[in-house]
Amino acid sequence: MADLFFYTFATFTVVCAAAVVGLKNTVASALALLLCLVGVAGVFILLDAFLLAALMVFVYAGAVVALFLFIIMLLDAQGGDRKPFKKTAYVSGGIAFALLTLGVLSFWKSGAQTTGVLGSSIVPVGATLKNYGEQLFTTYLLPVQIVGFLLLIAMLGVIVLSKKFEGLEDIK
Repeated sequence: MADLFFYTFATFTVVCAAAVVGLKNTVASALALLLCLVGVAGVFILLDAFLLAALMVFVYAGAVVALFLFIIMLLDAQGGDRKPFKKTAYVSGGIAFALLTLGVLSFWKSGAQTTGVLGSSIVPVGATLKNYGEQLFTTYLLPVQIVGFLLLIAMLGVIVLSKKFEGLEDIK
């Protein structure tokens, strides 16, 4: 039963992450990011990391996505013509994707991941802030860093999408 919940949350998270990248509407993309972070929080709950799940919902899903939506609305990212991306943007995006995939695969191949879907090899610790901090920077370091990296990419995407260019009528 726990495996079913894990695969449900994992599939939900991946679908929402694909929607963040694939949607044309920036507001809908930010809302898909919100749902993606809620899915990650669900996976943390399955790993018995309740503090990280609460932080994911309150800090990332609550504050950061609300800030992104505020920036999108403030900059009016819906209107105006956009300059098409150059080939270098596609090449650099492909290189970044390849490096991220290579890093995740090398981490997975090294055997540093926990065994079992629900982290059965993780020993439960007492509910002190020191133990939470220790697990945050040891056991759950990679997921937290990946979420931070994804938020950085989302912020850069908001900046690129909100930039309006003058004189695009001459290019057409």
